[in-house]
Amino acid sequence: MSIGIPYKQAKLADRWDAIVIGSGIGGLTAAVLLAEHACKRVLVLERHYRAGGFTHTFNRPGYEWDVGLHYIGQMQDQGSIVRRAFDHVTGGQVRWQPMPEIYDRIFIEGQKFDFAAGLDHFREGLKQSFPGEAHAIDRYLAAVHSSNRASGLYYAEKAIPGPIAALAGGLMRAPYMRWARRTTREVLESLTGNRELIGVLTAQWGDYGLPPAESSFAIHATIAEHYFAGGSYPIGGAGSIAAAMAPRIELDGGGVVTGAEVAGILLEGTRAVGVRMSDGREFRSGMVLSDAGAANTFGSLLPPDLPSLASIRAKLRTLRPSTAHVSLYAGLDETADALGLNGTNIWVHPGFDHDANVERFARDMEAPLPGVYLSFPSAKDPTFADRYPGKCTIEAISMLPYAAFARFEDTRWKRRGEDYDALKNRIASRLLAELERRVPSVKGKISHAELSTPVTTRHFMNYGQGEIYGIASTPERFAMRALGARTPIRGLYLTGQDVSGLGVVGALFGGVISASAALGKNLLSAVSKPFSGPDA
Repeated sequence: MSIGIPYKQAKLADRWDAIVIGSGIGGLTAAVLLAEHACKRVLVLERHYRAGGFTHTFNRPGYEWDVGLHYIGQMQDQGSIVRRAFDHVTGGQVRWQPMPEIYDRIFIEGQKFDFAAGLDHFREGLKQSFPGEAHAIDRYLAAVHSSNRASGLYYAEKAIPGPIAALAGGLMRAPYMRWARRTTREVLESLTGNRELIGVLTAQWGDYGLPPAESSFAIHATIAEHYFAGGSYPIGGAGSIAAAMAPRIELDGGGVVTGAEVAGILLEGTRAVGVRMSDGREFRSGMVLSDAGAANTFGSLLPPDLPSLASIRAKLRTLRPSTAHVSLYAGLDETADALGLNGTNIWVHPGFDHDANVERFARDMEAPLPGVYLSFPSAKDPTFADRYPGKCTIEAISMLPYAAFARFEDTRWKRRGEDYDALKNRIASRLLAELERRVPSVKGKISHAELSTPVTTRHFMNYGQGEIYGIASTPERFAMRALGARTPIRGLYLTGQDVSGLGVVGALFGGVISASAALGKNLLSAVSKPFSGPDA
């Protein structure tokens, strides 16, 4: 689906109320809220030829795949803040299909573990698999709930006015930081010595991109609880989200423009006053919100010699990017039903120690892949069969270090050379073999397959090391108080997943925080209210 207007075809005014750099869901959310709650004319500038960031989809003749949204939790509960926030920014135009009761199926060392929707089902499933660990499982769930309950004030501190944050911010952050400063492995090892249980509890580590010894327990807790009630998928595909949001921006005279690369943020003294495009054109605005990521915003979009940015730049250099990944996009000329695909995600790990799996592959790329995630978008979307009759699509994903592909970063897309193609083919063959092993019905029936790599992500998403979750969710990231919506540049705000949590939901709430900070309003309260129904 086409969203936005190509830059070269757009007739754009020189002056806007606000400019948003990037059309990921964090940027689109901020733009919608600025338009809806302050009647701002917002210009959203997207360098890619498609809007939506990691929520966009791409097509090949007869097929469609999502690139970053594989499932969302908390959507079937009309009262959840996640569902209300999505309904608020999309005008209730996106419908959600529940996934099967078993939303995630885990395979480790020949053993199978099912994650079933509903906290009681999840708990009892774990206790059946680990009958001697019932107390540890209860303590784990209590720790997850405690961490998440403490998160509200931590994120609120990022949106409140700076003077208030300076006075009360430390107290607001402290309860959450008691969890966030510890790694996932540290917390779990304090609860149980059972390595297999720890391996199962952290089997979804690909959803936040760091194995247990590296990730903050806070992000693990956020993601784990997010899926306790099961998963959902947007009906019509992931692209339906941006398609619903763009018209809401346009209602107040704003617009979403694609193929529009921002070269820099314009400053007058210490205030942001607009942007300069790669073709030299300038657009002026009362505020600028960047969804380009903290590293890009402070590293390449602003002058290198600003004294006010010295401190935050130094702190950012101490944080590393999140994981990179490869994704095999497979298309088949049979329906999901005919192949017995019901939409349940499959996670495959070579061993229960995910840190060891990652370290082994980093040393030797011929070692087992550190984990493989299989997703079945056409089986999750009830409209896919109508849109693409007789077809289905599958994705096989693995988290890989960017270093494996770094030598190709300066090559051109689709012209990266024989060595690159050979490396891609080797990895694609391994992913395909794992797919056929876990889903034998697809063997010999794949008619289209192509692999995206970390340098593909770098090219399209403009992340320096092909990272998919922005800044890595380590304890150090959560401790960095300067990483929020407010910046040392007046009139410049960050939005997206570097502001809040990671992934699509994290980026959405990053947009809520950013718009709140920019307008001086509590928009979290606004998006948390019950949704009254789709726009007329």
